[in-house]
Amino acid sequence: MTDTVDARPLLEGARPERDAGFARYIRSGATLETKAFTGTTGEGGGVAIPTQLDDRIDAQLVGLSPIRAIANVVQVGSAGYRKLITSGGTPSGWAGETDPRPVTATPTFHELVPPGGELYANPSASQAMLDDALFDAEAWLAAEIATEFAKAEGAAFVDGSGEGRPRGFLRAPLGAAPDGRRAFGTLQYLPSGAAGDFAGDPAERLIDLVQALRAPYRQGACFVMNAATAARVRKVKTRDGQFLWQPGLAAAQPATLLGYPVVEAEDMPDVAPDSPALAFGNFRLGYLIADRGETAVLRDPYSNKPFVTFYATRRVAGCVADSDAIKLLKFAEK
Repeated sequence: MTDTVDARPLLEGARPERDAGFARYIRSGATLETKAFTGTTGEGGGVAIPTQLDDRIDAQLVGLSPIRAIANVVQVGSAGYRKLITSGGTPSGWAGETDPRPVTATPTFHELVPPGGELYANPSASQAMLDDALFDAEAWLAAEIATEFAKAEGAAFVDGSGEGRPRGFLRAPLGAAPDGRRAFGTLQYLPSGAAGDFAGDPAERLIDLVQALRAPYRQGACFVMNAATAARVRKVKTRDGQFLWQPGLAAAQPATLLGYPVVEAEDMPDVAPDSPALAFGNFRLGYLIADRGETAVLRDPYSNKPFVTFYATRRVAGCVADSDAIKLLKFAEK
């Protein structure tokens, strides 16, 4: 047997997945091999990164962007994404074998057009770092893009204006009326009973917030708040001295409040007068994120010498999809 271990080919599952053409583009700007890319617009418009690296960015975004991890994310192929939403449901009825079937009412359709914009990041590295064979340029670029995108996304999905960026769920109209009595797209809020504080027993206010969400939505629901609000809620006890907050038993398991997971989103507002600092809902049904296409990268070695800047862009849209699926606790008297 003459084959050595070093000469044997790697098993398919053990072969390192690298895109040599894209690696050369990052390190030196070479664009000779473009057929391996998911798309290209030429040197002037940048190069769409390989699917493997784009998936790595998506995976890191889910870990870094809390709302993306719990929302409904769809991939779209055009800028004009639209979705039809029905309100009121489709009426139905019962009938015997020979009973007449009268015509039922027609549901109301609403066209949902998520506003969005172009998300961009400008990470830079020195040419000496890129020339270093031991420097994993692809992993560095994916981490930098994901981190910058997550910061911008986190703010937009919570409180984005909807002008050149997604519209955050806190920018939706608010009303105190229950489901079925509010205008389409209006979120229900429950007052805490006092400006900037809980009135009476905080546990009762939290229970009211949970029960305001109808049972079909409570399956898969979670609390969303920032760290300062979480620190305040963690101290809430029942009348017999038991904490409502239960920490996760494992490292990857989230803490629970009243049996529902707690998601920390640092872009949520602090507890203050008239502040909707605490949200509870099924964000998979309540908030829609539309990603258009892959991430494109433009290599710029000229504008910031001796650094090489990578201009990464991605189009993202988002808005409230089902206003009955998200409830807010507003720290106000009424």
